[in-house]
Amino acid sequence: MGAGHDHGHAHGAPVTGTAAAAYRGRLRIALTITLTVMVVEIVGGLLADSLALIADAAHMATDALGLGMALLAIHFANLPPTEKRTFGYARAEILAALANCLLLLGVGGYVLYEAIQRFLTPAGTEGGLTILFGGIGLVANMISLTLLMRGQQESLNVRGAFLEVAADALGSVAVLISAAVILTTGWQAADPIASLVIGLMIVPRTVKLLRETLDVLLESAPKGVDMAEVRAHILALDGVEDVHDLHAWTITSGMPVLSAHVVVRSDVLNAIGNEKMLHELQSCLGDHFDVEHCTFQLEPSGHAEHEARLCH
Repeated sequence: MGAGHDHGHAHGAPVTGTAAAAYRGRLRIALTITLTVMVVEIVGGLLADSLALIADAAHMATDALGLGMALLAIHFANLPPTEKRTFGYARAEILAALANCLLLLGVGGYVLYEAIQRFLTPAGTEGGLTILFGGIGLVANMISLTLLMRGQQESLNVRGAFLEVAADALGSVAVLISAAVILTTGWQAADPIASLVIGLMIVPRTVKLLRETLDVLLESAPKGVDMAEVRAHILALDGVEDVHDLHAWTITSGMPVLSAHVVVRSDVLNAIGNEKMLHELQSCLGDHFDVEHCTFQLEPSGHAEHEARLCH
């Protein structure tokens, strides 16, 4: 291949592994805690006849499923690339995050529906038992949140699991407040009101996560990467005349990639050589943007017109 079509790749970390992989052990612990508390809350909800507690247990069930999918996605995402799947199964994490969103929206809708039914058909909720089981759920959720706190900043997959547990923790608080109201005043409407609060807490966070997940699937520019600024930095390099076919996207959390055709003056390219020009481009991107894997095609002046003639 001639000098006009020279390709170069960034010398950062290879595109293997995902941001969520480092938190596999913590996700397993959180899954174990969630499954245990789910069973406890189901028993407690039945004994206390508390919809809020049952709603929290139902959300725990989706948490468990979400955590399980997150772990499964990490396994697939870290499988090595193949000739057919050149990035491996890295996108499995994003698909898991999308599935979590759909589950959360479904659970939120179910809880809201059941809460409205409770207003129409009131039930006698046992405040004391609800406080006991709600307290167990809150403690367990706080432990899981602590385990996932750091990982949710680095991975959409882990963030999906974190947000589910966070909504659960807030739900447990709502359960405790409603139980205290019932215990002290006997006002049974506090239980479906708490259920409504739980449902309404689930939806906004889920919509935000869904938007971020769709951005990745639609191959939007990575979060925090201003493409106009990227273009300006490349054009500021000595000898660079133009940049075209500039693309940046995210394979999965913690794995942004970038590609570009860079037009360089022939005299500059001949003077410093392709390798030094590629090093300068990589240094430019690495110093200012968090994009480690870049692919550049260097082109001498006038090459774009040559490509256009070939296409016709």
